[in-house]
Amino acid sequence: MTIHWCGTGLSAIPGLRRLIEAGHEVTVWNRSLDKAKNAVGDITQRIQAFDMDALTAEVQAGDLVVSMLPGEWHVPVAEMCLAKGAHFASSSYISPEMRALHARAEAANLCFVNEIGLDPGIDHLMAHALIADYRDSGTVQAENDLTFISYCGGIPKHPNAFRYKFSWSPLGVLKALRSPSRSIKDHAELNVDRPWNAISSYSAPLPTPETFEVYPNRDSVPFIQDYGFDPDWRVKEFVRGTLRLNGWTDAWADVFAEVETLKGPEGDARLREMSDTFWAEHAYDEGEPDRVLMCVSLMAERDGAPVWHKTFVMDAWGDGRGTAMARLVSIPLSLMIESVLAGEIPAGVSPAPSDPALVERYLGEVNKLAQHLQVVNHMAG
Repeated sequence: MTIHWCGTGLSAIPGLRRLIEAGHEVTVWNRSLDKAKNAVGDITQRIQAFDMDALTAEVQAGDLVVSMLPGEWHVPVAEMCLAKGAHFASSSYISPEMRALHARAEAANLCFVNEIGLDPGIDHLMAHALIADYRDSGTVQAENDLTFISYCGGIPKHPNAFRYKFSWSPLGVLKALRSPSRSIKDHAELNVDRPWNAISSYSAPLPTPETFEVYPNRDSVPFIQDYGFDPDWRVKEFVRGTLRLNGWTDAWADVFAEVETLKGPEGDARLREMSDTFWAEHAYDEGEPDRVLMCVSLMAERDGAPVWHKTFVMDAWGDGRGTAMARLVSIPLSLMIESVLAGEIPAGVSPAPSDPALVERYLGEVNKLAQHLQVVNHMAG
Protein backbone atom coordinates (compact mmCIF):
# COMPACT_ATOMS: atom_id res chain seq x y z
CA MET A 1 0.00 0.00 0.00
CA THR A 2 1.47 3.30 -1.12
CA ILE A 3 0.84 6.84 0.12
CA HIS A 4 0.96 9.23 -2.84
CA TRP A 5 1.72 12.69 -1.38
CA CYS A 6 0.95 15.41 -3.93
CA GLY A 7 2.36 18.86 -3.25
CA THR A 8 5.49 19.89 -1.33
CA GLY A 9 4.56 23.49 -0.53
CA LEU A 10 5.66 25.35 2.56
CA SER A 11 3.03 23.82 4.86
CA ALA A 12 3.45 20.21 3.71
CA ILE A 13 6.95 19.16 4.65
CA PRO A 14 7.01 18.15 8.36
CA GLY A 15 4.08 15.74 8.01
CA LEU A 16 5.48 14.30 4.79
CA ARG A 17 8.90 13.77 6.33
CA ARG A 18 7.29 12.18 9.39
CA LEU A 19 5.53 9.54 7.26
CA ILE A 20 8.66 8.76 5.24
CA GLU A 21 10.85 8.53 8.33
CA ALA A 22 8.29 6.23 10.01
CA GLY A 23 8.88 3.74 7.21
CA HIS A 24 5.66 4.13 5.23
CA GLU A 25 5.77 3.53 1.48
CA VAL A 26 5.50 7.10 0.18
CA THR A 27 5.76 8.43 -3.37
CA VAL A 28 6.16 12.22 -3.54
CA TRP A 29 4.58 14.14 -6.41
CA ASN A 30 5.26 17.78 -7.17
CA ARG A 31 5.20 20.03 -10.22
CA SER A 32 8.77 21.13 -9.53
CA LEU A 33 11.08 18.17 -9.03
CA ASP A 34 13.84 20.46 -7.74
CA LYS A 35 11.61 21.85 -4.97
CA ALA A 36 10.55 18.35 -3.92
CA LYS A 37 14.15 17.11 -3.92
CA ASN A 38 15.22 20.07 -1.82
CA ALA A 39 12.44 19.28 0.67
CA VAL A 40 12.78 15.50 1.05
CA GLY A 41 15.52 14.34 -1.31
CA ASP A 42 17.76 13.56 1.66
CA ILE A 43 15.40 10.81 2.87
CA THR A 44 13.74 9.46 -0.31
CA GLN A 45 14.37 9.02 -4.01
CA ARG A 46 10.71 8.27 -4.73
CA ILE A 47 9.93 11.68 -6.22
CA GLN A 48 7.95 12.16 -9.43
CA ALA A 49 6.77 15.15 -11.46
CA PHE A 50 3.08 15.74 -10.72
CA ASP A 51 0.81 15.05 -13.66
CA MET A 52 -2.72 13.79 -13.27
CA ASP A 53 -2.37 11.11 -15.95
CA ALA A 54 0.91 9.85 -14.50
CA LEU A 55 -0.55 9.80 -10.98
CA THR A 56 -3.67 7.96 -12.15
CA ALA A 57 -1.53 5.32 -13.83
CA GLU A 58 0.47 4.73 -10.64
CA VAL A 59 -2.35 4.62 -8.07
CA GLN A 60 -3.48 1.12 -7.09
CA ALA A 61 -6.55 -0.09 -5.19
CA GLY A 62 -6.00 0.37 -1.45
CA ASP A 63 -3.46 3.20 -1.87
CA LEU A 64 -3.98 6.60 -0.27
CA VAL A 65 -3.59 9.88 -2.18
CA VAL A 66 -2.83 13.10 -0.27
CA SER A 67 -3.72 16.40 -1.94
CA MET A 68 -1.67 19.31 -0.66
CA LEU A 69 -2.32 20.91 -4.04
CA PRO A 70 -4.28 24.12 -4.70
CA GLY A 71 -7.93 23.77 -3.68
CA GLU A 72 -9.33 23.25 -7.16
CA TRP A 73 -7.44 19.95 -7.40
CA HIS A 74 -8.98 18.23 -4.36
CA VAL A 75 -12.23 17.05 -5.95
CA PRO A 76 -10.66 15.84 -9.24
CA VAL A 77 -8.06 13.88 -7.26
CA ALA A 78 -10.79 12.45 -4.99
CA GLU A 79 -12.86 11.43 -8.01
CA MET A 80 -9.82 9.66 -9.43
CA CYS A 81 -9.45 7.87 -6.09
CA LEU A 82 -13.06 6.67 -6.34
CA ALA A 83 -12.37 5.26 -9.79
CA LYS A 84 -9.19 3.53 -8.65
CA GLY A 85 -10.41 2.29 -5.24
CA ALA A 86 -7.99 4.46 -3.26
CA HIS A 87 -8.36 6.51 -0.08
CA PHE A 88 -8.03 10.31 -0.11
CA ALA A 89 -6.70 12.88 2.37
CA SER A 90 -6.54 16.67 2.49
CA SER A 91 -6.20 19.31 5.20
CA SER A 92 -8.69 21.62 3.46
CA TYR A 93 -12.34 22.43 4.19
CA ILE A 94 -14.93 19.99 2.86
CA SER A 95 -16.50 21.67 -0.17
CA PRO A 96 -20.07 20.87 -1.26
CA GLU A 97 -18.57 18.99 -4.23
CA MET A 98 -16.41 16.90 -1.90
CA ARG A 99 -19.34 16.22 0.43
CA ALA A 100 -21.33 14.97 -2.57
CA LEU A 101 -18.86 12.07 -2.89
CA HIS A 102 -19.71 10.72 0.57
CA ALA A 103 -22.22 8.02 -0.38
CA ARG A 104 -20.05 6.63 -3.18
CA ALA A 105 -16.92 6.59 -0.98
CA GLU A 106 -18.83 4.93 1.86
CA ALA A 107 -20.25 2.28 -0.49
CA ALA A 108 -16.75 1.57 -1.78
CA ASN A 109 -15.40 1.38 1.82
CA LEU A 110 -13.00 4.25 1.12
CA CYS A 111 -11.96 6.98 3.58
CA PHE A 112 -11.95 10.52 2.20
CA VAL A 113 -10.57 12.55 5.11
CA ASN A 114 -10.38 16.35 5.17
CA GLU A 115 -10.22 19.26 7.64
CA ILE A 116 -7.31 17.81 9.59
CA GLY A 117 -4.63 20.49 9.61
CA LEU A 118 -4.43 23.54 11.84
CA ASP A 119 -7.64 25.44 11.07
CA PRO A 120 -9.61 23.44 10.12
CA GLY A 121 -8.25 20.52 12.11
CA ILE A 122 -6.74 21.14 15.53
CA ASP A 123 -9.61 23.54 16.27
CA HIS A 124 -12.10 20.72 15.61
CA LEU A 125 -10.23 18.42 18.03
CA MET A 126 -10.29 21.06 20.75
CA ALA A 127 -14.00 21.74 20.17
CA HIS A 128 -14.87 18.04 20.48
CA ALA A 129 -12.79 17.77 23.66
CA LEU A 130 -14.48 20.79 25.26
CA ILE A 131 -18.00 19.65 24.38
CA ALA A 132 -17.34 16.15 25.73
CA ASP A 133 -15.96 17.73 28.93
CA TYR A 134 -19.02 19.98 29.25
CA ARG A 135 -21.36 17.01 28.80
CA ASP A 136 -19.58 15.19 31.63
CA SER A 137 -19.55 18.21 33.94
CA GLY A 138 -22.97 17.84 35.50
CA THR A 139 -23.79 21.45 34.60
CA VAL A 140 -25.66 20.79 31.35
CA GLN A 141 -29.19 22.19 31.40
CA ALA A 142 -31.46 23.20 28.54
CA GLU A 143 -31.75 26.76 29.88
CA ASN A 144 -27.97 27.33 29.79
CA ASP A 145 -26.81 29.99 27.33
CA LEU A 146 -23.74 28.75 25.42
CA THR A 147 -20.92 30.86 24.02
CA PHE A 148 -18.47 29.09 21.71
CA ILE A 149 -15.54 30.90 20.15
CA SER A 150 -12.68 29.55 18.06
CA TYR A 151 -9.99 31.98 16.90
CA CYS A 152 -6.81 31.13 15.03
CA GLY A 153 -4.15 33.22 13.37
CA GLY A 154 -0.72 32.95 11.87
CA ILE A 155 1.14 36.10 12.87
CA PRO A 156 4.77 37.25 12.93
CA LYS A 157 6.63 36.32 16.13
CA HIS A 158 8.33 39.70 15.91
CA PRO A 159 5.61 42.23 14.97
CA ASN A 160 6.20 44.54 12.02
CA ALA A 161 4.55 47.77 10.85
CA PHE A 162 2.28 45.85 8.46
CA ARG A 163 1.16 43.70 11.45
CA TYR A 164 1.38 40.56 9.31
CA LYS A 165 3.69 38.34 7.26
CA PHE A 166 2.84 35.76 4.62
CA SER A 167 3.89 32.13 4.99
CA TRP A 168 2.38 31.23 1.59
CA SER A 169 0.87 33.01 -1.40
CA PRO A 170 -0.99 36.16 -0.27
CA LEU A 171 -3.64 35.60 -2.95
CA GLY A 172 -5.73 33.35 -0.69
CA VAL A 173 -5.63 35.92 2.11
CA LEU A 174 -6.71 38.69 -0.28
CA LYS A 175 -9.55 36.61 -1.71
CA ALA A 176 -10.76 35.79 1.81
CA LEU A 177 -11.09 39.53 2.47
CA ARG A 178 -13.92 39.55 -0.09
CA SER A 179 -15.76 36.67 1.57
CA PRO A 180 -18.90 37.11 3.67
CA SER A 181 -19.29 35.36 7.02
CA ARG A 182 -22.15 33.95 9.07
CA SER A 183 -22.02 33.40 12.82
CA ILE A 184 -24.26 33.63 15.90
CA LYS A 185 -24.29 36.69 18.17
CA ASP A 186 -26.86 37.44 20.88
CA HIS A 187 -28.88 34.33 19.89
CA ALA A 188 -29.30 35.58 16.28
CA GLU A 189 -27.48 35.12 13.00
CA LEU A 190 -24.83 37.72 12.26
CA ASN A 191 -24.20 38.07 8.53
CA VAL A 192 -21.23 40.21 7.53
CA ASP A 193 -20.21 41.11 3.98
CA ARG A 194 -16.56 41.88 4.72
CA PRO A 195 -14.26 40.87 7.61
CA TRP A 196 -13.33 44.45 8.47
CA ASN A 197 -16.99 45.19 9.21
CA ALA A 198 -16.94 42.81 12.19
CA ILE A 199 -13.60 43.44 13.91
CA SER A 200 -13.66 43.02 17.68
CA SER A 201 -11.09 42.64 20.44
CA TYR A 202 -10.21 39.35 22.15
CA SER A 203 -8.06 38.83 25.22
CA ALA A 204 -6.25 35.49 24.94
CA PRO A 205 -5.77 33.69 28.30
CA LEU A 206 -2.03 33.25 27.83
CA PRO A 207 0.35 33.13 30.83
CA THR A 208 0.86 36.83 30.06
CA PRO A 209 -2.53 37.88 28.64
CA GLU A 210 -2.50 39.53 25.21
CA THR A 211 -5.26 41.16 23.22
CA PHE A 212 -5.80 40.65 19.50
CA GLU A 213 -8.12 41.77 16.75
CA VAL A 214 -10.56 39.04 15.67
CA TYR A 215 -13.32 38.63 13.11
CA PRO A 216 -15.73 35.87 11.99
CA ASN A 217 -14.55 33.63 9.17
CA ARG A 218 -16.64 31.82 6.53
CA ASP A 219 -19.84 30.13 7.75
CA SER A 220 -19.66 29.12 11.41
CA VAL A 221 -23.27 27.93 11.71
CA PRO A 222 -22.99 24.38 10.24
CA PHE A 223 -20.34 23.56 12.86
CA ILE A 224 -22.93 23.80 15.63
CA GLN A 225 -24.26 20.47 14.35
CA ASP A 226 -20.83 19.15 13.32
CA TYR A 227 -19.56 19.65 16.88
CA GLY A 228 -22.50 17.73 18.32
CA PHE A 229 -24.44 20.48 20.05
CA ASP A 230 -27.85 19.19 21.14
CA PRO A 231 -30.72 20.69 19.09
CA ASP A 232 -32.32 22.12 22.25
CA TRP A 233 -29.15 23.88 23.49
CA ARG A 234 -29.48 27.67 23.58
CA VAL A 235 -26.63 29.12 21.52
CA LYS A 236 -25.92 32.70 22.53
CA GLU A 237 -22.74 33.06 20.50
CA PHE A 238 -20.98 30.76 18.07
CA VAL A 239 -18.09 31.98 15.98
CA ARG A 240 -15.13 30.45 14.22
CA GLY A 241 -12.83 33.30 13.30
CA THR A 242 -9.45 34.73 12.42
CA LEU A 243 -7.03 36.34 14.85
CA ARG A 244 -4.68 39.21 13.95
CA LEU A 245 -2.24 41.45 15.79
CA ASN A 246 -3.60 44.64 17.29
CA GLY A 247 -3.21 47.43 14.74
CA TRP A 248 -3.87 45.15 11.77
CA THR A 249 -7.09 46.94 10.77
CA ASP A 250 -5.35 50.32 10.64
CA ALA A 251 -2.27 48.94 8.87
CA TRP A 252 -4.44 47.29 6.21
CA ALA A 253 -6.98 50.10 5.74
CA ASP A 254 -5.72 50.97 2.25
CA VAL A 255 -5.74 47.28 1.28
CA PHE A 256 -9.37 46.92 2.40
CA ALA A 257 -10.36 50.04 0.47
CA GLU A 258 -8.81 48.79 -2.76
CA VAL A 259 -10.01 45.20 -2.43
CA GLU A 260 -13.57 46.51 -2.09
CA THR A 261 -13.34 48.19 -5.52
CA LEU A 262 -12.00 45.21 -7.47
CA LYS A 263 -14.44 43.50 -9.82
CA GLY A 264 -14.32 41.03 -12.70
CA PRO A 265 -11.23 39.80 -14.59
CA GLU A 266 -9.44 43.13 -14.19
CA GLY A 267 -10.02 42.95 -10.45
CA ASP A 268 -8.67 39.40 -10.33
CA ALA A 269 -5.58 40.53 -12.25
CA ARG A 270 -5.05 43.36 -9.76
CA LEU A 271 -5.42 40.91 -6.84
CA ARG A 272 -2.67 38.75 -8.35
CA GLU A 273 -0.50 41.85 -8.76
CA MET A 274 -1.08 42.84 -5.13
CA SER A 275 -0.30 39.27 -4.09
CA ASP A 276 3.04 39.33 -5.91
CA THR A 277 3.94 42.66 -4.29
CA PHE A 278 3.03 41.44 -0.81
CA TRP A 279 4.99 38.22 -1.33
CA ALA A 280 8.04 40.29 -2.25
CA GLU A 281 7.65 42.80 0.60
CA HIS A 282 6.06 40.87 3.46
CA ALA A 283 7.17 37.24 3.26
CA TYR A 284 9.10 35.70 6.12
CA ASP A 285 12.87 36.00 5.86
CA GLU A 286 14.97 32.86 5.96
CA GLY A 287 14.91 31.58 9.54
CA GLU A 288 12.55 34.29 10.79
CA PRO A 289 10.12 32.76 13.29
CA ASP A 290 6.40 32.79 12.62
CA ARG A 291 3.81 32.42 15.39
CA VAL A 292 0.51 30.56 15.50
CA LEU A 293 -2.07 31.30 18.16
CA MET A 294 -5.29 29.34 18.65
CA CYS A 295 -7.97 29.82 21.30
CA VAL A 296 -11.05 27.57 21.44
CA SER A 297 -13.49 28.25 24.26
CA LEU A 298 -16.87 27.07 25.53
CA MET A 299 -18.82 28.88 28.25
CA ALA A 300 -22.22 28.00 29.72
CA GLU A 301 -24.15 30.71 31.55
CA ARG A 302 -27.30 30.44 33.63
CA ASP A 303 -29.23 33.55 34.61
CA GLY A 304 -26.36 35.63 33.29
CA ALA A 305 -23.65 33.98 35.40
CA PRO A 306 -21.06 31.45 34.13
CA VAL A 307 -21.55 27.89 35.40
CA TRP A 308 -18.89 26.24 33.19
CA HIS A 309 -16.11 27.84 31.16
CA LYS A 310 -12.95 26.34 29.68
CA THR A 311 -10.56 27.46 26.93
CA PHE A 312 -7.88 25.65 24.97
CA VAL A 313 -5.06 28.10 24.29
CA MET A 314 -2.18 27.14 22.01
CA ASP A 315 0.85 29.28 21.25
CA ALA A 316 3.53 28.02 18.88
CA TRP A 317 6.36 29.58 16.97
CA GLY A 318 9.03 28.74 14.47
CA ASP A 319 12.18 27.11 15.81
CA GLY A 320 14.86 24.70 14.70
CA ARG A 321 12.13 22.32 13.51
CA GLY A 322 10.90 24.89 10.97
CA THR A 323 7.80 27.06 10.96
CA ALA A 324 4.95 26.61 13.42
CA MET A 325 2.46 26.81 10.54
CA ALA A 326 4.05 23.90 8.66
CA ARG A 327 4.20 21.68 11.77
CA LEU A 328 0.64 22.40 12.83
CA VAL A 329 -0.89 21.93 9.35
CA SER A 330 0.93 18.84 8.11
CA ILE A 331 1.60 16.70 11.18
CA PRO A 332 -2.09 16.37 12.21
CA LEU A 333 -2.76 15.36 8.59
CA SER A 334 -0.06 12.68 8.85
CA LEU A 335 -1.65 11.38 12.07
CA MET A 336 -5.02 10.94 10.38
CA ILE A 337 -3.39 9.24 7.39
CA GLU A 338 -1.95 6.67 9.80
CA SER A 339 -5.40 6.29 11.38
CA VAL A 340 -6.88 5.55 7.94
CA LEU A 341 -4.20 2.91 7.36
CA ALA A 342 -4.95 1.41 10.79
CA GLY A 343 -8.69 1.16 10.06
CA GLU A 344 -9.60 3.70 12.76
CA ILE A 345 -11.57 6.06 10.47
CA PRO A 346 -15.05 5.29 9.08
CA ALA A 347 -15.59 5.11 5.33
CA GLY A 348 -16.97 8.13 3.51
CA VAL A 349 -16.13 11.83 3.53
CA SER A 350 -15.17 12.97 7.03
CA PRO A 351 -13.42 15.82 8.89
CA ALA A 352 -11.05 15.61 11.87
CA PRO A 353 -12.16 12.80 14.17
CA SER A 354 -14.54 13.26 17.09
CA ASP A 355 -13.80 9.85 18.65
CA PRO A 356 -12.55 10.67 22.19
CA ALA A 357 -9.60 8.29 22.05
CA LEU A 358 -8.35 9.73 18.75
CA VAL A 359 -8.96 13.31 19.91
CA GLU A 360 -6.88 12.68 23.04
CA ARG A 361 -4.09 10.98 21.09
CA TYR A 362 -3.92 13.67 18.41
CA LEU A 363 -3.95 16.51 20.96
CA GLY A 364 -1.15 14.74 22.81
CA GLU A 365 0.92 14.93 19.63
CA VAL A 366 -0.08 18.57 19.07
CA ASN A 367 1.25 19.30 22.57
CA LYS A 368 4.70 18.30 21.32
CA LEU A 369 4.44 20.69 18.37
CA ALA A 370 3.46 23.84 20.31
CA GLN A 371 5.56 25.66 22.86
CA HIS A 372 2.44 26.31 24.95
CA LEU A 373 -0.79 24.28 25.08
CA GLN A 374 -3.11 24.57 28.05
CA VAL A 375 -6.74 24.11 29.01
CA VAL A 376 -7.71 27.11 31.12
CA ASN A 377 -10.52 26.49 33.62
CA HIS A 378 -11.98 29.95 34.15
CA MET A 379 -14.15 28.70 37.04
CA ALA A 380 -11.20 27.52 39.12
CA GLY A 381 -10.02 29.85 41.83
